[in-house]
Amino acid sequence: EHAKEIEAIANNPDAPTFENTVVAMEKGGELLTRTSRIFYNLTGTDSSPERRELQKTLAPKLSAHRDNINLNSALFARIETLYDNRESLELDAESERLLEEYYSSFVRAGATLNEEDKATIRKINEEHSKLTTQFSQNLLAESSNVAVVVDDVESLKGMSDRQIASAADAAKAADHDGKYLISITNTTRQPILASLENRELRQRVWEASAYRAQSGENDNTQIISRLAELRAQKAALLGFENWASYGLDEQMAGTPDAVYSMLGSMVPAVVENVKKEAADIQRLIDAEGGDFTVKPWDWAFYAEKVRQGRYDLDENEVKQYFE
Repeated sequence: EHAKEIEAIANNPDAPTFENTVVAMEKGGELLTRTSRIFYNLTGTDSSPERRELQKTLAPKLSAHRDNINLNSALFARIETLYDNRESLELDAESERLLEEYYSSFVRAGATLNEEDKATIRKINEEHSKLTTQFSQNLLAESSNVAVVVDDVESLKGMSDRQIASAADAAKAADHDGKYLISITNTTRQPILASLENRELRQRVWEASAYRAQSGENDNTQIISRLAELRAQKAALLGFENWASYGLDEQMAGTPDAVYSMLGSMVPAVVENVKKEAADIQRLIDAEGGDFTVKPWDWAFYAEKVRQGRYDLDENEVKQYFE
């Protein structure tokens, strides 16, 4: 349906106007938008093997559909005509901005390329959509596979009764009845590390999170490498030095150099603060008789203890008001 709507706009015999081109595109694709939002919400929150297979099938099809729009010469000609004459169209500020956004998005998608380069962009986008889908599915599968199973409740010292009960329920659901399962969340940091007193278990949880999807059937390392290659190729086709330059072109920073400058100015203060925090943590470890140097899996646990000692603040007590 959306493809038919786009073709009708692109091939409209009437001269392009803001209403019959931009507004018409804004109103098009209602059914596709509604169904795709529902579908991708379901795959993200209630995934199943059937939905994951559908997602793999749909990804390249939707990529091709977007390319059929963005690389449609007749459609872009209408948008370009409006853009070139925008000052005489007497548009309000919102409409003018919308027109500018449409023109920019088409150009960034490759609308001004020759037919050979457009064909290359299509191939890149198709493979990119397949790989990003596979990447997310690998990560989802691996997050389940690397969940940490604990045999005895004593190892969970530091966790609240509610957290322990939840871990027991999770283990039972995963056919580990009588044990405890610590799920790995889809974040860089694992919140449970701030609570666990068992150092060996903290290390298991940290490593399960840090090294996921780096080997085995859900290995994402080759996918990452290929995605980097595809993005470099696409950026070059579109006239950019690299993918960062392409991605930042419409952002506030504008260029990679601006980002490096901003972050670089922060680094000395950040490093100094980290050194101070590491020293505070190490002093606490030594004071408690710990015969080890702070490691990544120790940081959250001892940083929380330092905060409690310095500010009498228990984050777990605060969290109960934000359930």
